[in-house]
Amino acid sequence: MASETKGGNVSVLSVDALSPAQIEDKCEKIGVGKTHMPFLASFMLSIVAGGAIGLGGMFFLVVLADNTIGFAAQRLLGGVVFCIGLLLVVVAGAELFTGNTLIVISWINRQITTRELLHNWVVVWIGNLVGSLVIAYCVFMSDFGAMNQGKVGAAILAVAIGKIKLSWMTIFFKAIMCNLMVCLAVWMAFGSRSAGDKVAVILLPIAGFVAAGFEHCVANMFFLPIAWITANFGTVPAGLDVSVITLAGIMHNLIPATLGNIVGGGLFVGVVYWAIYRKSLGGLTPLPQNAHQGGMVAKG
Repeated sequence: MASETKGGNVSVLSVDALSPAQIEDKCEKIGVGKTHMPFLASFMLSIVAGGAIGLGGMFFLVVLADNTIGFAAQRLLGGVVFCIGLLLVVVAGAELFTGNTLIVISWINRQITTRELLHNWVVVWIGNLVGSLVIAYCVFMSDFGAMNQGKVGAAILAVAIGKIKLSWMTIFFKAIMCNLMVCLAVWMAFGSRSAGDKVAVILLPIAGFVAAGFEHCVANMFFLPIAWITANFGTVPAGLDVSVITLAGIMHNLIPATLGNIVGGGLFVGVVYWAIYRKSLGGLTPLPQNAHQGGMVAKG
């Protein structure tokens, strides 16, 4: 452990994770920063995030196409490999809609306006969609579906059919559960000191939501369009009914998945932790600007 002195203040460097109260304060500041980011930077980073989640979805489909693996082992392994998506977002840096539902903390604390909150969500959602569509098209054109004697292509279609056939209410509650777990992972990543820490805290929550079959709207921006492209321009296994894989079917999933993700992340994580740790309840000391780099600051 090391320390430095600046203007009479002693900054103590620590390897400990941030406390939950410090994470809440950091989350407020991050939310303000995200909503004040220039449009082009925000949109481009959103495209990157959509592509990153698409890569995680691609990895997941490879595992799902291997029917020699037992159900539980396959779901667990698929969830673990899917984690690459959020790891790319958190460690490399990108703007992901589901994680940005935590911006509600800054909004409820009156640090940003409703317009700024909604503007960020719309820009990031659309950017995520663009990135997902680009990756979906590139993956399809790489003849990805032909892997494992065409079983990967069959898995692409089966995943989409299963997601589209769900009722609106089922999708909504699956999406709540999904983003509850995603935002808990993001919350813990905010408190992490290193890239290795972020990997450790992200792994199980993300693997858990994937294994449980919950609905992530950005992941579905990859899964559903690549299935639509495959159904219309690729090879469809004999006897498989792909009639539900339509643009209307895709929206049937994405709308409740988006709304459920907002509730799961914004309400069940953001608002709950804000209510517990906001300054008006405990008189918390604001997190210093350099806390994410050095730890807590003790006044001398």
